[in-house]
Amino acid sequence: MRVDIITLFPELFPAFLQAGVTRRAYDSGLIQVKTWNPRDHASGNYKRVDDRPFGGGPGMVMLAEPLAACLQAVRDDSGLDRNQAPLLYFSPAGEVLTQKRVAHSGQTPGVVLLCGRYEGIDQRFIDTHVDAQISLGDFVLSGGEIAAMAWLDALARLQPGVLHDEQSHLQDSFTPAMSGLLDCPHYTRPEVWQGHAVPDALLSGHHAQIAAWRRQKSVMLTAQTRPDLLEKARASGLLTRCDEQLLGDPPKD
Repeated sequence: MRVDIITLFPELFPAFLQAGVTRRAYDSGLIQVKTWNPRDHASGNYKRVDDRPFGGGPGMVMLAEPLAACLQAVRDDSGLDRNQAPLLYFSPAGEVLTQKRVAHSGQTPGVVLLCGRYEGIDQRFIDTHVDAQISLGDFVLSGGEIAAMAWLDALARLQPGVLHDEQSHLQDSFTPAMSGLLDCPHYTRPEVWQGHAVPDALLSGHHAQIAAWRRQKSVMLTAQTRPDLLEKARASGLLTRCDEQLLGDPPKD
């Protein structure tokens, strides 16, 4: 199986791939790993890969165009299309990584792993290219590299001959996730990318309108992708009357 990793920090991976029990999966060629830096596909003298978010706020957002160019380079090099090598993005908005998902993702000839950084990546790239989003749990990391390593380690352990005891992985246990609302989608420059425009609310300059849009998207995203987190937030009294009305389920007095 071929694994291509899009990351701003490819230097984090060599030591990981050369150590531990799972090293046998990489040395034997059962899993072939190649890293790609989107900065190598950015334009301009500074090879910029991020910009400030529309609507204001802290942090930076990864630009869509360098990521798209980098992904195309991956496709051209591997010869694997989207069906043969889906793109997985490590994000708090994703489904929690499980053993079942790891085993399922190992059934294709390849896979592309996207490691985000900063506040996240432009939502338009996610909408256009990402096939699935995966989370390690309800906590925050500085980037997706650790999550990619966790995914690689879990996949490597399933390969024949990697573990001394072939039944070892069947006895693994898992910890249930904690609760919490998801972040809203993020956008950065340009205002229109490949025909997709930034939502008007984020360009309005109206702070209250921006805050309301972000809260609404946060609630709806959580409802769509992690309804279990929404129910925990409701039980903890973290949802406002406006949130409940948005969901079409006003609270009982």
